[in-house]
Amino acid sequence: MAISRQDADGTVDGLLPVGTPIDLDNCAREPIHIPGSIQPRGVLVVVQEPEFEIRQVSANVAELLGHSVEEVLGRHLSVLIGPAEADRITQAASAFGDLRQRNPLELELSIGGQIRAFDALLHREPGGVLLVELEIAYGERPFSFPNTYQAVRNSVEELNRAATTTELYDTTARAVRDLLGFDRVMVYRYDQDYNGEVVAECKRDDLNSFLGLHFPASDIPAQARAMYEQNWLRLISDVGYTPAPLVPSTDPATGSPLDLTHASLRSVSPIHIEYLQNMGVRASMSISLLRHGRLWGLIACHHYAGPHLPPYGARAAAEFLGSTLSLRLVDRFDDDQLRERLAAQSMLAHITAATINDSEPVAAALLGTPSVLDLLPAAGVAVDIGGEYRTQGTVPPAEVVAAVATWARATGEETGTTECLSRELPTLELDPQDTAGALALNLPDDQYVIWFRQEALRSVDWGGDPHNKAIAVQEGDEIRLSPRKSFERWREVVDQCCEPWGPIQIESAEMLRGHLVEELYRRTRSALRVADIVQRSLLPESIPTISNWDLSTDYRPAVGGRVGGDWYDAFVLPDGRLTVVLGDVAGHGLAAAGAMAQLRNALRSLLFTGATPADALSQLNAFSRHLMARAFATAVAVRIDLDSGRTEAASAGHLMPYLTGGRTPVTAAPIRLSPPIGVKGGSYAHSEFVLERGQGLVMFSDGLVERRDGTIDDGLERLARVLDRAGDSAAQQISSAMRPEDTDDDVTVITLRRR
Repeated sequence: MAISRQDADGTVDGLLPVGTPIDLDNCAREPIHIPGSIQPRGVLVVVQEPEFEIRQVSANVAELLGHSVEEVLGRHLSVLIGPAEADRITQAASAFGDLRQRNPLELELSIGGQIRAFDALLHREPGGVLLVELEIAYGERPFSFPNTYQAVRNSVEELNRAATTTELYDTTARAVRDLLGFDRVMVYRYDQDYNGEVVAECKRDDLNSFLGLHFPASDIPAQARAMYEQNWLRLISDVGYTPAPLVPSTDPATGSPLDLTHASLRSVSPIHIEYLQNMGVRASMSISLLRHGRLWGLIACHHYAGPHLPPYGARAAAEFLGSTLSLRLVDRFDDDQLRERLAAQSMLAHITAATINDSEPVAAALLGTPSVLDLLPAAGVAVDIGGEYRTQGTVPPAEVVAAVATWARATGEETGTTECLSRELPTLELDPQDTAGALALNLPDDQYVIWFRQEALRSVDWGGDPHNKAIAVQEGDEIRLSPRKSFERWREVVDQCCEPWGPIQIESAEMLRGHLVEELYRRTRSALRVADIVQRSLLPESIPTISNWDLSTDYRPAVGGRVGGDWYDAFVLPDGRLTVVLGDVAGHGLAAAGAMAQLRNALRSLLFTGATPADALSQLNAFSRHLMARAFATAVAVRIDLDSGRTEAASAGHLMPYLTGGRTPVTAAPIRLSPPIGVKGGSYAHSEFVLERGQGLVMFSDGLVERRDGTIDDGLERLARVLDRAGDSAAQQISSAMRPEDTDDDVTVITLRRR
């Protein structure tokens, strides 16, 4: 038996306990698949195979079949319907395949001495349980005359000839009404939020029209939609029916309620009954319309003149029409999607081909001919890639674009979309005439492509006010929420929203993003290779070897091959003094390497011509401010008399070197700190001290001490401890002890010790 999980408190699969009073507050959690009762137009018999013992039966068995519940429970099925008809059901159930293909079995049952015609519907549940629904067959059997087949055949031919989607809808609504005789038949289509729209209607002439009306998703809760995907046809032949409960109410062996998802007689939610009654409906039927197994719409049938029970064969034929319509719509939808997708892929191919031209910036390629506005129709587009910000079409001010880019990144998605930016960014001043919706591609390093769409005013006609879906109903001392009673046309104007982004458009944007990520990576790797060559070519091939002094250097690029702006230099001046420099240009990649090359060569020239470290840094800052306006760097330069140890030094915003050895603990060198290179009006202080015999100087870049999980002060303290323990270690040992693989930056260390 199909058993739903029932907790100790009666909750089933997270839904409400069976028997809980239902209103609009809790109907979304109603366990509609286990109502414990059926509609009384037939009898439900729950049989255990292979013994065919009756385990449960609906309480109306005496009224329809003339046997009491006590007579049949625990007995063989033949006790209820007779040996011959029970044998027919046994044989049908023993056959392989889907039992639905054999439904209905046409039975002749003796009721009170009279022979009555019944349709038997079989459905097998797990655990050897067979559901046998015995439904009274009224009137002629559909399968006994050719009209049903002829009607279906003609309707299918009409569907095949339909040239438009509207024709498909109209043909289906008319054919189903002709087949079943309901007063009104509607084709009802869902949007992406499961709000429904009536897209076709065939009705009695005196009825008001529902064509074009929308109905909110809450009218059909999610668990009902999920059931519609499994059981494609649901009939309520009499909205005023009194449910016939199952006896016993739960399975005797497990104590769990019976899953009636696939039962034709399944009782329906009292909220749904009240909803239909508020509409004046006396009988109702719906047929699921599916796309790739997912519900996308319904054929909804309403009858107002009284109860209405179409024969099973006619219902099955209507279900077949619904399946045919679904297939035709899927074919048409897939064809339309294919044409749109092929056109988008052709456009995308032209755009992506333009971006692989290294001589043109990616941003310029995206806005060429064709441009990304040809790929995704919009009012305008903003592109920020590779340090270039460009726009095309109508785009909001730069600060608005930046705010939208921040919002898109905050979504955590690769692609951020919205039809209503004012809802996502309520504090932002937006002009919907220019900016109502956006689609943003989030690219690495906070780069982006953002399309903007203008407001697309539209009106939606609802079947009643969707914002006032319920009424309060007094029931004794209690008040409960009931479905609305008004279904009059209610028009809502939707503003501050753009035309929705279509699925193929979003798919194309995502494909473009994938290409851009690969292209940016390729260009970055190429630029990094060039930058790495530039940087390594500017590092000294060798360092001086000086008697009575130990000089060592160690350079390690950042993890992942990111080229930074570190550089160092060490050379002996013509007068015999030693000059040592360590610098760090802000940024990474080719731009940082290029700036580093210019600053390194300019400083080397200034120091070689005899300028003191302070004077050299001052002139370097003037050079940078005048010719390299965007450059920003730190540097420390020292000049040492190798005989006396007298040291002249200056620091441009750089981390202070450490003094090691001697009689004192490791300490910062006595160098006064001055502004970094690139600061307007920077003044650079001259410092002097003496490196005694046995003392050393350790210079380093910030990559040695900075970590993602700690402060720079923590790193400096750790370096001091390492230097205390390391003593006279060379630069490579110091780098290894500090584990520079933990940093995102490159690392440079220079050690100088006077023996």
